Amino acid sequence: MDKEDPRSGACRSRWDPRSNLCWEDPIVTGVLPVALEDATKIVQAFLHSGKEYICLMVLHGEVPDEDLGQVLEEFTGEIHQKPPLRASVKHESRKRTIYYVDLLERDANRVLFKVGCQAGTYIRKLCSDIGEVLGTGAHMQELRRTRSGPFTDEAGLHTLHELVDAQARFLDGDETMIRKLVRPVEEALEYIPKICIRDSAVDAICHGAALAVPGIVSVEDPFSRDSTAAIMTLKGEAVALAKSLMSSESMIQQEKGIAAKVMRVIMPRGTYPRMWRD
Repeated sequence: MDKEDPRSGACRSRWDPRSNLCWEDPIVTGVLPVALEDATKIVQAFLHSGKEYICLMVLHGEVPDEDLGQVLEEFTGEIHQKPPLRASVKHESRKRTIYYVDLLERDANRVLFKVGCQAGTYIRKLCSDIGEVLGTGAHMQELRRTRSGPFTDEAGLHTLHELVDAQARFLDGDETMIRKLVRPVEEALEYIPKICIRDSAVDAICHGAALAVPGIVSVEDPFSRDSTAAIMTLKGEAVALAKSLMSSESMIQQEKGIAAKVMRVIMPRGTYPRMWRD
């Protein structure tokens, strides 16, 4: 049975000795992109984008600054992490990458730090693991997601109330507000490798055809075989998500062959004229 953690008299959390976690729901705020209509087709690819958080962690005992800094540094790089028991995923160890952990501020046992990490990293569990290595225990008290893929809180966040107001203005003929809140799907693909194709190939891709090398005009980012790539028009419009069957270098060098297999079509059929035969 959960009980109050005896090492943290000021902590109102419920302590779970099985997972070494405090289960009080922390204050969690920040960036949460929401996909609408056809944009939902790119969510799986978008979820692989990195994230950044500002976290307030509470230590359950005294820790020298030197020891804290050393342990935070040890958690940079590839780590093994088990999701919390209450997580909606399978409870088994998996690898995740921590790109950086920067100590921002400290007030006694309250530690404010910034962490950049691979998608699927549990910051609540990261705090618990840090506390375990320090030998004192620790829990996450507050968390703010400052970046999710290409979207940051510096670019401006919006509430559902603002969305309701924007829709009301849109119905009255004013599109200004709704265009600030609802962004093009292409913005979510910023960190995904891109393949630009000829206009003559667009509608075929929209019908699920594989992408052949002759249909490629350029490749924006280097990538290897079996990578997820975004197929784009020459105007920068998203056509589909695809799995590359050759590297970006091979796509440029070869004159024929199937370059990529379409996974999800984003652009509606008929947007570009049909220039292919059955």
